[in-house]
Amino acid sequence: MARRLIEGLRGAANSVGLHQKSRPNGSFSRIITRNYMSEMEKATFEGKILRLIRNEVQYELDRSPPSPPIPEFDAFKVEEIPGEQWIRLTRKFGASEEIKIEVTMFDGSLPTKKRDDDAEDDVQLHITFVVELLKEENKDVMQFVCSAWPDSIEIRKVFTHGLDQIKVHPYAGPRFKELDDELQDSLYDFLEARGINDDLAVFLHQYIMNKDKTEYIRWLEKVKSFVHNSKN
Repeated sequence: MARRLIEGLRGAANSVGLHQKSRPNGSFSRIITRNYMSEMEKATFEGKILRLIRNEVQYELDRSPPSPPIPEFDAFKVEEIPGEQWIRLTRKFGASEEIKIEVTMFDGSLPTKKRDDDAEDDVQLHITFVVELLKEENKDVMQFVCSAWPDSIEIRKVFTHGLDQIKVHPYAGPRFKELDDELQDSLYDFLEARGINDDLAVFLHQYIMNKDKTEYIRWLEKVKSFVHNSKN
C-alpha cells in the first residue's frame, strides 16, 4: 500500500542530490545563489512530496474507499478511537456477565500456497484479541488470549486474575494446546455460546482491513498538512 509512496520519495531525494552535484563551482555562484538554490531545492522536494501524497490518497480512494465504522456486530457494541491501533467490543451475557474484547490491528501473517503452482504465495493476516469475562458478583476475571485468522479463531492462552490484584509475574496457565482435547473443545464451546466464534473472526478481519485503510489515509493527510505548513 505504501510502497508507491516510498519509491516516489526516494526518487525525489535522488533528484535533489543530482541537482546539487551539477551546481557550478564558481565563487560568484557560491556567494549569490547559495540561499536561492537551497530554498528552491527545498520547495521542489516538498512540492514533490505533496504531489506524491495527493496521488497516493486518490489511488486509495479510487481503488476502494473506506466505509464508515460499523457500531455493532451481533450483540456486541464496537468502539474505536481514530488514530489508535485497537478496537474494543463489549456486551452483556446473561444477567450478570460483562464481556470485553480488546482487538489489535494486523500484527502478523503466515504464507499460504495458492492452488496454481505458478502463482506467487499469498498471506493470511493475523489479529490478536483478548477476551475478558467478568461476573458482577465475582472479583475474579477470566481472560482468553486468542488469534483471529481470516475465517477462524484460535485460543492461545486461558488464565484468571483478580480485579484488585496486580502481580508482576502472574501464572498464565499452560499452553492451550497442551490441555486435554475434550477440555479444549469445551472452552471453544464456552466462547461460542458468548458469540466469540468464527463469524467474529470474519467480522474482525473486515473491520480491521477497513480501519487500516482509514488510518493510512488519515496519516497521509496529516503528513501532507505538516509538509504544506512547513512551506509557509
